[in-house]
Amino acid sequence: MRDPAGADHGGGVPALNANASSTVALVPSALASAYAYRKDFQDFEGVRFRDMALLSIAGGASGALLLEATPQSVFTFLVPFLLLFGTLAFAFGRQAGAFLRERVKITPRMMLVSQFILGIYGGYFGGAVGIMMLAAWSLLTSASIAAMQPARNLLNAAMNATATLLFIAGGLVFWRQTFILFGGAIIGGYLGAYYARRIDPGLARIVISCLNAGMTAFMFWRTFGH
Repeated sequence: MRDPAGADHGGGVPALNANASSTVALVPSALASAYAYRKDFQDFEGVRFRDMALLSIAGGASGALLLEATPQSVFTFLVPFLLLFGTLAFAFGRQAGAFLRERVKITPRMMLVSQFILGIYGGYFGGAVGIMMLAAWSLLTSASIAAMQPARNLLNAAMNATATLLFIAGGLVFWRQTFILFGGAIIGGYLGAYYARRIDPGLARIVISCLNAGMTAFMFWRTFGH
């Protein structure tokens, strides 16, 4: 793998390194968002937030190690499908969740196992983990998006911070691009969290779903369209 610190980036940043670098850049953003929601944290029914955090950290480390073992070509191929899965799960998670809860008893253990898997996903593909957490919690709980947001931001920060340490140790980070992202990520994370608390949850779900769909379509075009 090329040395991120000294490589010539004329051909662009490889997808795997871009993913690792964006994960590092988003840690301050996630922390800023968590700070904006600092007065709104609450446990999910029957599940301690501390347990969710510990499993997020363990999963984030596992996912980061898995990413380091993934060839660049394989990761580039997987990215659009990972985004598509997250987009569909978020868009239809509430309906699927209601259907599931009518037929299956949701237990605290299921939430914890789900969070560990989400941690792996977050460490592997940090850019979409927020979508995935909202999607999974929509399936497994009846909580509103407004209630989910504080936990999502703090657990996202826990996953990203854990993965960040491993990505730095593994030499995957392109620091020039990462530092450019830092400032915008912090401002965007705080302002996004601040205004998201004031948006109607139904409208927020529609807007997020549309943005997710557009991003997913672009990634499919970029990967397979030419």
